[in-house]
Amino acid sequence: MVSKLKRQFGSGIEALTYLGQNYLNVDRSLIPNLLKILCDEEQFGYCVDITAVHYPKRERQFDILWILYSFERNERMRVKTQVADGEHIPSVVSIWSTANWLEREAYDMFGIQFDGHPDLKRILLPDGWKGHPLRKDYGIIQQDQEWVQINLGIESGQ
Repeated sequence: MVSKLKRQFGSGIEALTYLGQNYLNVDRSLIPNLLKILCDEEQFGYCVDITAVHYPKRERQFDILWILYSFERNERMRVKTQVADGEHIPSVVSIWSTANWLEREAYDMFGIQFDGHPDLKRILLPDGWKGHPLRKDYGIIQQDQEWVQINLGIESGQ
C-alpha cells in the first residue's frame, strides 16, 4: 500500500512505524486526496479520531492526526501533517461523517480551521468562550473570567 501511495504522491509521503504503530507523515497539500484514497481504495472506512498536538516554538505549530481503521484489514493507520497557526486544512466530513464532531472538537480545543466543514463551531465549550484550552500557550489555570462573570454571575475561583 505504501509503495503504491508513494508512486502516486511522490516524496510528499513518508511511511513510519513507532512502537508497532504505522503512520504516514504527509505534506498538507496531499491530505484531501490521500485520505479519500485511503477510504475508497484501501478500505480505511472508519475515521476513529482527529486530533492535534501543539508545538508553540515550531514554525508549523500543529501536528494534525487522523486515526483511521479498516475493518476489512483489521488495521489502524495514522496520518499526520503539519500546519502553521491560522493555516486552514480541508474538512473530511464528505469522506467520513464521523469527522463532523471530531473536526469541531479540534477547532474548539486548538482553533484549527477546517475548510468546507458544514457547521464548524464549538462543541465542548460555550460559544462565547475565548481561547483554545489544549494549546500549550493556554495557561493551566486560565479561564475566560469575563464569560464566567457574564454567564454565571460569579467571580472566578482562580
